[in-house]
Amino acid sequence: MIDGKKVIVVMPAYNAAQTVKQTFQGLDLNIIDEVILVDDHSRDETIKVAEGLDIITYAHEVNKGYGGNQKTCYALALKRDVDVCVMVHPDYQYDPRLAVPLAGMVASGVYDCAIASRITGGYALKGGMPFYKYIANRLLTLFQNILIKQKLSEYHTGYRAFSRRVIEELPLLENSDDFIFDNQMLAQVIYFGYSIGEISCPTRYFEEASSINFLRSCRYGLGVLFVSLAVFLQRTKLFSFSFLNRNGNKLKI
Repeated sequence: MIDGKKVIVVMPAYNAAQTVKQTFQGLDLNIIDEVILVDDHSRDETIKVAEGLDIITYAHEVNKGYGGNQKTCYALALKRDVDVCVMVHPDYQYDPRLAVPLAGMVASGVYDCAIASRITGGYALKGGMPFYKYIANRLLTLFQNILIKQKLSEYHTGYRAFSRRVIEELPLLENSDDFIFDNQMLAQVIYFGYSIGEISCPTRYFEEASSINFLRSCRYGLGVLFVSLAVFLQRTKLFSFSFLNRNGNKLKI
């Protein structure tokens, strides 16, 4: 706990058998109260490895996608009375030791949401991020900052922490079940006026770390453009989008 607030780490997992143990061992369990792993119908032994650790496990009977996995993660965290929820990818791409600093930013009450940026400090390329992904990240982030009227160093990190209030109040069920879920969720945080902070985080790109291919990266990039335009158009009141409707479908506890 941090200041009496229950901290839960959620891990959306898919084929992470080779890295989940190393990721889990990097977490500070003196502070983190529980770890929940949701296996998205992996083809390897992810769930078996996780069950051998001190991890609460849940397995999807069918693959629901990265966004669908997160919806289950956050719903389970709410059921277990989470106060601060940190998403940590079990592929060891992000340093799990930073889960506690991220949680602390939210537990302090200073921020409703905190993200770990690979861009600040110049860690993206140093960690092996493909150059085309780095350029795409910078261009998409610039585009989003302009349209969404925010000043984040990146919108595309998968390492983030949220307060219980954010998870309860955002219409997360209106979001995609695919990779664009991450971007939609950050757009919702910003659009609905929640505070957001950043820390710097090194990243690692290696064979076992999950990463979408070039074609899916292009599809994700187009999705980011749509999300940005949606926020812009919703603010002008020219159009309305369900994922930006505060009364949209929320997670059920």
